[in-house]
Amino acid sequence: MPAHADSQAVPIYGNYHGYYSKRPFIHDSRLALLPTEFFVGKRVLDVGCNEGWVTCEIGQLRGAHQVIGVDIDETIIRAAWKRRRTVWSLQSPEAGNIFEESFPPPKRQRLLSDATTTDSNAHNYFPASCEHSYGPLPIPDRTCGAFPHNITFRTVDWVKDEIPEDRNQYDIILGFSVSKWIHLNNKDEGLNRFFNRVYQCLKMGGFFVLEPQPWDTYSKARRMSETLKENAKHLQLRPDGFGELLEELGFSHGQRLGVTGKGGFRRPVDLYVKQR
Repeated sequence: MPAHADSQAVPIYGNYHGYYSKRPFIHDSRLALLPTEFFVGKRVLDVGCNEGWVTCEIGQLRGAHQVIGVDIDETIIRAAWKRRRTVWSLQSPEAGNIFEESFPPPKRQRLLSDATTTDSNAHNYFPASCEHSYGPLPIPDRTCGAFPHNITFRTVDWVKDEIPEDRNQYDIILGFSVSKWIHLNNKDEGLNRFFNRVYQCLKMGGFFVLEPQPWDTYSKARRMSETLKENAKHLQLRPDGFGELLEELGFSHGQRLGVTGKGGFRRPVDLYVKQR
């Protein structure tokens, strides 16, 4: 796998441009399966972040201390940085970071996941036409609050290459809709390497949130290239067995949080805890 994917090629790494135009959301339904306070004060890694919509939601609305989004496609990462600037530009001048000084009370926390609340309106205060007409707002210096400075993006093949943030380990690692692409491109050995990397980079007691694509979705993906087609012939592991692999590494038995999405995006979300 190349260090950086060719943004003009077929998206064999799952690096779809305009992905969230196909899977639009105000608040991501996968994050809604988690307690609202789940990310508060945490260091989070979002593997396969695409254009950064989930990364930005966690950093802006979910109170994370730091969120790093990684993706193999450099063009997509540039779009993620743009998304960060857009999210900043759309929010109310008074919005700031809702978790900047202290945790909100429980009732306030519950409201954060409701797209119809005042908070949601505050974070979508300006219409998109303002940015289109006048350009994005300047990012303030770091004395003005955590968001958007708590969000960073990196172009990297994280399965193979370390990044500086790995050294301090993470409280939470997300693997949303990436396992199939890692599996098809790197075969069983690469998927095992990914799970090992997650284990090594998580703090003890840290969480791995995995959205595995079902096996029946592999057949369409492998037709994208001869390499994927050939790799698929040698795969022995199946998504239904990923939990067993993770338990052997030292994770807890997986907790099925739920199933979200519509059509081809309807997938389970599982939670694992690093316990030994």
